[in-house]
This record gives sequence, structure tokens and C-alpha cells, in this order.
Amino acid sequence: MIETLEQLRTLYAAPGERALRKQQPQLDGHCQRFIALSPFCVVASGGASGALLDASPRGGAPGFVKSPDPHTLLLPDAGGNNRLDTLTNLLSDPRIGLLFMIPGVDETLRVNGTARLRDEALYTDFFTAERQRPKIVIEVRVAEAYLHCSKAFMRSRLWSADAQVDRAQLPTMGQMIHDQMGLATEPESQVAMLQRYRAQLAQEQQLGDA
Repeated sequence: MIETLEQLRTLYAAPGERALRKQQPQLDGHCQRFIALSPFCVVASGGASGALLDASPRGGAPGFVKSPDPHTLLLPDAGGNNRLDTLTNLLSDPRIGLLFMIPGVDETLRVNGTARLRDEALYTDFFTAERQRPKIVIEVRVAEAYLHCSKAFMRSRLWSADAQVDRAQLPTMGQMIHDQMGLATEPESQVAMLQRYRAQLAQEQQLGDA
């Protein structure tokens, strides 16, 4: 079992100069352009001491995360399941990591920093044109920005059409949740769930346009 950095390093070569030097202390023009094209990111947070870590998907129209300057990101909190795992974590531990993805692009962008939860109009006004004005905006103070190479996506062939998995190979979401919860009632069908989600998103859009 590997228990020390010295043990670990004996198994791997030293990182190359390029891998070290491409890490940036702020968002340059390339990083900001990547974020402006990205409709999806994964947000990692920690929380109170001893709590498990959390990774949460976030999505919106391309550029839904704003970068008003090279040191700042603004991430709107969209309506979800109201567990508030990420927001609760950030109240205890402001460290945050984000991984941005662009459909069809094999490279990714990793951003690490510290976060604050903002509800002032100065921050929510950035999203007046969005589907729904957020109650909370996660303000990220950028500490590190790092463009990842394409190897992981090339290995997984994530964007390749012939690598896509037929949804029918899994039970419906309703069925899986019913099994996990031990419910005896009839599970919601995949079609009904998608219709319900589309209605919710349409309602958000109407509220945003009002």
C-alpha cells in the first residue's frame, strides 16, 4: 500500500516542464473563451471537517458561468433538489474546484479557488438575461487555472456518436430510485420524468422573461 509521497513518486516520472508551467494563477484570454463556450461544469466542494467530498454537475446555456475579470468567476445557482450540498459545503469550507467541458472538445479546463455566496443585486444582475434570476451566485476567487489535455476524452470517446450508450440499457431513473428507496408504488416512467423536467424548465424560462 502506498502511504507516502516518496513511495508514490517512485512509481512515476517527474512531471514535464510544460505540465507545470501551463498552470496559471488567473484566467487568461484562452481560459475565459473556454468558459464562454462551456454549457457544463462539475463543481467540487468539501464542507465541514470529516464530511465527505461532493461533486455536483451544473449546466446552462454556453457561457452561463461569467468571468467579469481574470480573477473572478460567477456561477449562478439554478433550481434543483434543494439539498444544497454544494452551498452548505462552501459555508464551512470556501475551497472550490470546477471542471469545464465543451461538447465536441476533448480538452477540459480546471479552475481552483475560494468561494463566497452572494445574493446582492450587484451579483444577481449579471444573470438578468438568463432562464431564471438566481437566488444565490457563487463568487469564485480564482487561484489556479489549468487546461487539461485531451487524453481522457480520447480514451473514453465521450463525444463520439458511435460510443453513445442506449438509454434503454439502464432502468429508468424512476425505477432505480424506487429500488433504492424500497418503494412499492409504480415508478415514474422515463417519458413522464422528462416531460415534468421540461415543464419545470419552461416555467423557469417564463419567470425569467417576466
